[in-house]
Amino acid sequence: MVIEHFFQCPKCWQEISVLIDTSINHDEYIEDCEVCCNPMIIGFSYKNGFLESFHSESIEQ
Repeated sequence: MVIEHFFQCPKCWQEISVLIDTSINHDEYIEDCEVCCNPMIIGFSYKNGFLESFHSESIEQ
């Protein structure tokens, strides 16, 4: 199953979303903001049907 998670871009502060594959318990990857195109590190932990943690960190350019 895939869920959509909304959060604020750490660079432009606009609300954006990412899709999280719930079959993966933990992941960290780089993705560009859909508004300002700034790259950011996104990480999450998903266990027992809940998004336990989520973080996004701007990669300054």
